Amino acid sequence: MKVHSQLGNGFPEVIYQRCLAIELNKTELSFIKEFEMTVYYDSINVGVRRVDFLIEDKIMVELKAITRLEDVHLAQAINYLEAFKVETGLLINFGSKSLEFKRVTNEMKLKKEL
Repeated sequence: MKVHSQLGNGFPEVIYQRCLAIELNKTELSFIKEFEMTVYYDSINVGVRRVDFLIEDKIMVELKAITRLEDVHLAQAINYLEAFKVETGLLINFGSKSLEFKRVTNEMKLKKEL
């Protein structure tokens, strides 16, 4: 919220990513910026996905700088959770006039843990 209140909307996603990294560095949380993972299909490497932040090896954070979040962005975040085998994620949109955020959960991972 601090990043959005200082910058407002209208900047590219990378600017918000850099500012959020500055704020995260002020905390005692461990995080990886632009965490990469290889995606496999039928045991064949088909590419690499990169999530904006992985915090404490538990929470995935995906940033957007668009007019408004849509279902396709939520689907992308859920796919990332499944691919990265993470239970919880945040989808944060800095592009709208008011900060938008959605908490997403990996239902497949939750079921396996029960």
